Amino acid sequence: MGLRGRRRVSCAHLAALAGGGIAFLSIPPIGIWPAGPAGLALLAVALYRARARRRIACGFLFGFGLLIPGLVWMIDFTAPGYPIAVLIESSFYALAGLLTPPGRGRLLAFPAAVAAAETLRDTWPFGGVPITELSQGQAAAPLAGLARLGGSVLVTGGTAAIGAALAGLAWAWWARRGGPGAAGRGDATPGRAASIRSGMAGPPGRGLLAPAGLGLAAVVLTVVGALAPNGGAPTGHLQVADVQGGGPRGMRAIDRDPILAFNAQVEETAAVHRPVSLIVWPENVLELNGPLDGSPQDATMRAIASSRRATVVAGVTVPVGATHFLNEVFAWTPSGGRTRPYEKVHRVPFGEWIPFRSLLSHFANLSVVPRDAIPGTGPGYLATPAGNFAVCISYEVFFDSRALSGVRAGGRVLLVPTNAASYSSGQVPSIEVAAARLRAIGTGRDVVQSAPTGYSAIIDNRGRVKARTSLGRAQVLTGLVSARSGYTPFDVVGVFGIRLALLLFLGLGWAWWGWNSSRGGVGGAEITRSSSSGP
Repeated sequence: MGLRGRRRVSCAHLAALAGGGIAFLSIPPIGIWPAGPAGLALLAVALYRARARRRIACGFLFGFGLLIPGLVWMIDFTAPGYPIAVLIESSFYALAGLLTPPGRGRLLAFPAAVAAAETLRDTWPFGGVPITELSQGQAAAPLAGLARLGGSVLVTGGTAAIGAALAGLAWAWWARRGGPGAAGRGDATPGRAASIRSGMAGPPGRGLLAPAGLGLAAVVLTVVGALAPNGGAPTGHLQVADVQGGGPRGMRAIDRDPILAFNAQVEETAAVHRPVSLIVWPENVLELNGPLDGSPQDATMRAIASSRRATVVAGVTVPVGATHFLNEVFAWTPSGGRTRPYEKVHRVPFGEWIPFRSLLSHFANLSVVPRDAIPGTGPGYLATPAGNFAVCISYEVFFDSRALSGVRAGGRVLLVPTNAASYSSGQVPSIEVAAARLRAIGTGRDVVQSAPTGYSAIIDNRGRVKARTSLGRAQVLTGLVSARSGYTPFDVVGVFGIRLALLLFLGLGWAWWGWNSSRGGVGGAEITRSSSSGP
């Protein structure tokens, strides 16, 4: 490889790394949402006319730029796992680079490839780690409306489509001006270079038309999402009290007395003076050493519900033998009764269970997670006298499928009891609010999120945050939430349908690339074969 070729490769690598870092700026708590498409535009430029090895490297470096700061919260959680997680999660963006054709066809394939990368992050390893995803950077942006059509996957795809369009327009402008390197490898004959500078040929595609069309398509789809069915007209209203007991942050569960969190919730609930029909408490604020039946905490919850004439929803953890526990949500009724629970399905790896525990116990101290949670199997749904609720317990709010399961079972409001008190910074709580906003838009349901130390929030079905607490403070949010029984397009299509669409667009992109390669056109096979100086 000559000096010019090495410089080209270095510039591509730096562009990809910088693109990941810029995209990170879109993720809460920073939340500069235009940085998402801008960062992806740099990645798209870095991938253009690159051989497979360079595309893999660029995708991996993009992941590094995004996730080195984006997963820093894991140090509070599992410091040794942080670098491992960065390497594993970055590999998905490396795959996105590989799946993007280097020439024509990339405008179709690139958005699908990036969305596919985050789909894989949603599912593997250990059931998925979908925190610090590109979709979460768009929760406050116009592109968030795409969640109503296709959930987080389509939001990511739309963000990447805008990025690809920006990259294509920039490259076309550069080519028309005859910028250095615009002619591409193997195209530097006087006739071809002249035609590229004149705008008659050259990247991307046939000039401005293809990227402008892609950008326009993304905008049109965003408008369609904004106008799509959003859960329908309210079928009723609930006056809700969202209770946050407050307390110190950055403490592990084994280092605190669980009764303190429970007492804080009780004390703050006493400050609710207006009549309410629903009181929401966080995840596992009833952390018990024995059965719930007959416990003092159960008696207190029954008394609160009865005296307030309200349904009280709260998270409970109970041990099952010496090595397991259940993470559940119960509702206590105004009559003094208690409903059947919802058992958390999607456990937090290395937080609620230790994969390969018997093996890892020889190399690491696992005492911080002494028991493994037993996963539930049903939909996220809770039937109560106050209404029928979809439920996502904490980590489950990051998964479209968990919210959909509760809505399809009949949930008319989405409840998110959570607990992010073990994180010392506001990074994870901020991202969790962004995820809740996407779930609200995607399912067409109002959301009530309750955390012991923040953030607790009330979010409407359009993803607008109506109220939010501060971190660490004891605080109560009260407000009116609407129950809805209608569906969004995403409620109907579901996650599986969107994933099939991803495969279709990937296939179309590569088919376009292969067809053009067989004809020897610009952007076809000649690009990767014509130069010995490429990576």
